[in-house]
Amino acid sequence: MSSNLVQCKMSEVYFTDLRADRKSKSVPSKIARLFRASGMDQVFEKGDLVAIKSHFGEAGSSSFLRPQFVAKVVDLVAAKGGKPFLTDCNTLYLGGRTNAVDHLMTAARHGFFPPVVNAPLVIADGLTGQDQFEIPVGLKHCKTVKVGMAAHRADAILCVSHVKGHMLSGFGGAIKNLGMGFGSRAGKLEMHNDIRPAIKTPLCKGCGECAKHCPAGAITLRSRKAKIDQKKCFGCGECYAACFNKAISPGEWTSNDALQERMVEYCYGITKDKGEKLGYISFLVDFTPHCDCFSWSDLPIVPDIGILASRDIVAIDQAAIDMVNAQVGLEGSALKKGLEAGSDKLRALYDVDWTVQLKYAEELGLGRRKYELVKV
Repeated sequence: MSSNLVQCKMSEVYFTDLRADRKSKSVPSKIARLFRASGMDQVFEKGDLVAIKSHFGEAGSSSFLRPQFVAKVVDLVAAKGGKPFLTDCNTLYLGGRTNAVDHLMTAARHGFFPPVVNAPLVIADGLTGQDQFEIPVGLKHCKTVKVGMAAHRADAILCVSHVKGHMLSGFGGAIKNLGMGFGSRAGKLEMHNDIRPAIKTPLCKGCGECAKHCPAGAITLRSRKAKIDQKKCFGCGECYAACFNKAISPGEWTSNDALQERMVEYCYGITKDKGEKLGYISFLVDFTPHCDCFSWSDLPIVPDIGILASRDIVAIDQAAIDMVNAQVGLEGSALKKGLEAGSDKLRALYDVDWTVQLKYAEELGLGRRKYELVKV
C-alpha cells in the first residue's frame, strides 16, 4: 500500500467533465490538466518503461475506449521522459485477441497504432499467452498469481480503463482492467474456475452458437438442445455472450464472490513490487452493460459523465460507481429497472454484489473506499 494512502483519511479522486465550448476545453486538454493535477506525472521517472494498460476492444465492438484518448496519455508520459508502451494480455475465450497475432491486428484495426497512438504495442503474455511471471502472494484463493511478463517487467503502470458493466463481476473498472486484464491465460483460467454456466433448456433453440464459441469444447447439442460438460468447462463465459436467446445462466451467483476476490488478489500481486509507480485513469463514457470483450456493443445505460484519475485503485472504482448510480438511466437501454437517479444500476443489470471486490481490495490494503472528489 502506498505511503500517501496511509497518511490520509480519504483518498483523492480527481474528476473532469466533458463539456467543451472551445479548444482549450477539449477532451485532450482536459486529460492533460487531470494528468497533472492528480500527480500522474509523478508515477514514473525519466527513462522508465511505462506500461499503459488498456483494452483494445474485441473485433465487432464499437464502444471500446477511443484511441485518441489513450494517445493523449501516451504523449503526456513521453513528454515527461517516460517510455510508454500499450499493453494487455491475451484472452481466455476464442476471439480476435486469443493470440498475439490476432490481438495486434485487432488493436491496429481499432486505431491503437502509430500515427494515431505514438507508442508500440506489446502483448504482455506473448504469442500464445504463456509468457508469464508467477508472483507469490499467499492469499485466500491464490498462493501465486500468473501475470503477463511485460506487466511484471515494466517500471511503472498507468491503468487506463473504460468503465462499464460486466456479467460476472457486476462492473468492470480499474480493478478488473488491471487484475483480470494482466492475468496470463493460465491466470485468467484460475480466476474463472468457480464459474459454471448452466443451460436454461426451455429457452434453448438449438442454434449451436454456444458450442461454436466454446474454447473448451464443453458444449454439444443433444436432441436440439445444448448440453454443457461441466468437467471440461472452465467458466470463461463466452457461451453466455454468444447466446442471443438468453438460454444460458452465467453460473451460480455465490461463485461470483470468489471470481471478484481472485481479481483483487491478482491486483495485489501485480502492484506489490511497484511501490508508488502506479496510477489510474478511468473514462466514464459509453457505459455499456457488457464488457468490451463482447463482439458487439449495446447502447449505454447512462449518459457520458467524465474522466477520473487517482493513485488509489479502490477509491477510483468506488467513485466511478457512485457517479454512474447518481445518473438517471437511459430509456431504451438494457436497463429495465432502477432508472431513477441514485438507484444501483449495476445490481439492476446483473444482480451481482459488486461491493465484494472493493471490500476485499480495501481489506488487502490496496486502497480506500472513502474518497474526496476533486474537480479539475
